[in-house]
Amino acid sequence: MTWLRDVLVDLADDSPEVDLAERTIMTYDRRRRTAISLVAAATVVVTGLGATIAVRMLPGPQEVPPASELPANGMGSLSHAYKTFCRPKNKAPKGCRDGYWRVVTRGGKSYYVTDALPSLSPGRNGLRDSPLAISRDGGKIAYYSAKESTFQVRDLATGATTTAASKVPESRLGSISRLMLSDDGRFVAFSKVPDFKDPALLFDMRDGVVRELPNRWVPVGLSPDGATITLAQYSPNSQLRTISNLWPATSAGDSTSVILPKAYHFSPLAPDGKTVAVIEDRGTAEKPCRIGNLALMDTLTGKPRKRTVISGLSPDVSQVSLRTWLSADEVMALTTSVRCRPASEVPIDEPAVVDPPPITMTSYALNVRTGRARKLTTYKALDFFGIVLPGPPGAL
Repeated sequence: MTWLRDVLVDLADDSPEVDLAERTIMTYDRRRRTAISLVAAATVVVTGLGATIAVRMLPGPQEVPPASELPANGMGSLSHAYKTFCRPKNKAPKGCRDGYWRVVTRGGKSYYVTDALPSLSPGRNGLRDSPLAISRDGGKIAYYSAKESTFQVRDLATGATTTAASKVPESRLGSISRLMLSDDGRFVAFSKVPDFKDPALLFDMRDGVVRELPNRWVPVGLSPDGATITLAQYSPNSQLRTISNLWPATSAGDSTSVILPKAYHFSPLAPDGKTVAVIEDRGTAEKPCRIGNLALMDTLTGKPRKRTVISGLSPDVSQVSLRTWLSADEVMALTTSVRCRPASEVPIDEPAVVDPPPITMTSYALNVRTGRARKLTTYKALDFFGIVLPGPPGAL
């Protein structure tokens, strides 16, 4: 799922904002035909939130009950959230609200986050992406408030909301945006592509201050005190970056970057605060969807260690997204099964799919020491970008 990120990054530096949408859709259509065709497989999801958090497993693929609006307070912890688009109509969930995030509790209840600005559908009504994040314990969410024109954090148990002190125009949300919420709900990190020279932002919601960060980088980890952030990037190369001494906001900070010699899929920052899990991406235009070995990587040096062959995944798995850490030894892997065609076999006039129906994904607990994967559960979502799990995101 890195094709759209690559498209937007390619266009961002030399394209005026007014024609980016049209050019992106055209480029997306061309690249989509040379990449992959989605097919059904299992469903995606959410389980563990950390070593100390018990997660209720929902049995197999199932219909999520109709959603209502978030209650004023008294909500239970979330298992996940997913984005809904209401076309094709025969595939849309009952009571669908176009472009809105739908959160699901561990008990299976679902609610629309109507305070959050809805996203737009590429190819139909625009390219605006409205991000959402869930705290590691599932008790708080962060989102872009349509009313406040900036980000808010909401405590689901008490209903209390905290609004960022600085406004962020809707035009700065980008076509792919990422949001990370700290465990205590104090810090919110926002990044997006294309950047249009806008900086990424780190908000201190408690003290009402914000500092700028380098854009295009995906936030994958933050120290408990908010003083050190870990970032990842795919284009033009896979890279890792650590910035420490972030505060006060006017400080330059101390930055360490490493450009990697291979392409990797990154997990969020591990519980040790200094490593990430990585899976080598061996896909090419003529041999797409090739998954390499698993390894742990030092975020400061970029040196991989404990390379391990992955075992236990379904034989037809072709895409993997590393998400929340379940313990010091296991990270969650969301997977899809797709039919991958070489670029030379894809007709040039094959039309793009606008508003495709939800696809199915399967989640596994992946042991970073042994490479062994054990199946957790499955849920439906539009794609890897359209589902959020508790805790920091991996880098898509």
